[in-house]
Amino acid sequence: MTSIDLVDPATGETFGTAPACRESEVDAAVQRAATAFTTWRRSTPMRRQAALLAIADAIEAGAHELADLECRETGKDRAVVLDEEIPQSADVFRFFAGAARTMPGAATGEYLDGHTSSLRREPIGVIAQITPWNYPLMMAVWKIAPAVAAGNTVVVKPADTTPSSTVLLGALASRHLPEGVVNVVTGDRDTGRLLVTHPIPAMVSITGSTRAGIEVARAAADTVKRTHLELGGNAPALVFDDADVAEAADGIIAAAFYNAGQDCTAASRVLLQDRVHDEFVAALTVRAEAARTGPLNSAAQLERVTGLVDRLPGHAVVHCGGKRLGERGFFMAPTVISGLRQYDEIVQEEVFAPVVTVQRFTTEQDGVTSANGVPQGLASSVWTADATRAARVAVELDFGCVWVNTHGPLVPEMPHGGFGRSGYGKDLSTIGLEDYTRVKHVMTRSA
Repeated sequence: MTSIDLVDPATGETFGTAPACRESEVDAAVQRAATAFTTWRRSTPMRRQAALLAIADAIEAGAHELADLECRETGKDRAVVLDEEIPQSADVFRFFAGAARTMPGAATGEYLDGHTSSLRREPIGVIAQITPWNYPLMMAVWKIAPAVAAGNTVVVKPADTTPSSTVLLGALASRHLPEGVVNVVTGDRDTGRLLVTHPIPAMVSITGSTRAGIEVARAAADTVKRTHLELGGNAPALVFDDADVAEAADGIIAAAFYNAGQDCTAASRVLLQDRVHDEFVAALTVRAEAARTGPLNSAAQLERVTGLVDRLPGHAVVHCGGKRLGERGFFMAPTVISGLRQYDEIVQEEVFAPVVTVQRFTTEQDGVTSANGVPQGLASSVWTADATRAARVAVELDFGCVWVNTHGPLVPEMPHGGFGRSGYGKDLSTIGLEDYTRVKHVMTRSA
């Protein structure tokens, strides 16, 4: 079996390898999942709940080992992983443990004389799942927990640069589940294609770039697999002239630079109303210059981001950053760029780095039009002291999530997913659980 080098993004040094699974390994994992599905699909919600609660406890017990693996491959701050990502991962399993026992459905009834109808909400089957490199552990949790809670079995392929925390999660989960319910295969795009095109999986769920989602949708179409696509974002933060400048600047910078900006909901596009524009740009710049962020995922990602900055049009103004930081590792200096126009490349593309672009707007409608004027539609925020305006603008923004006077918080009880080229399907919430089920109508002649 061939292998893939694992590189520490904080140093740029290779520290290990991971297997690049090929046809035989992928097929074996899928076959294990298919065998397990024949019995796991019949398991009671109570049994599934007990298993998911045990996995949540195992995540907390293994927190330090999970954090070590996560940080080595992502360059994240260990304290942040331990204080935020591990507890959130355990919480997601606990949420779906409860949700497994409250599956919604229509009441049985007679809708045709002499016939009784009922609905069955059933698991789909083997689910192929592909996760990204920005939150390897959390995204694997978001995929595995609802799918298993609904009675499915899974084969998960983590990103080739960040596989280790997912492998450990799979091992922890398998201690509390029947053999074959959760399977992990590691590898590159070829591994992913083998998984997506395998005839057995009935559904493919991916969190990743728009490009990757399009490839998955095309490949899945040949076997009419259901697809669940949570793809790239390009979130606007729409700031009106009555917003609290200091509070909004603090919130936006935190949301823009968290995880080095490698977040599909990052507040990467800041749209400022005329009267507050100059003051706000100055506030963003001061905060960006003081910010300390982690490394980007890879040399390729750093090259892509610096290329976007190098190709800036002449009307753009770089207030800080705009270049690689240091010679060791893959660090990008926190960056603020103003003077941008709607169809500039760096506005239309998801940057996925600690880079904030700034556009100016005059009227409310101008701001909404600019916010909506990108292909992606995952998340957005509105910053204003006017509650009526906030409610009005939230209706007009074409994004799966709209935050008001905040940007970034997510909770298991609420769905996460977008519109347009940000894909379709929802993670988290009971809606996310339903996405991993199919509905069957059963009609019985009663007379």
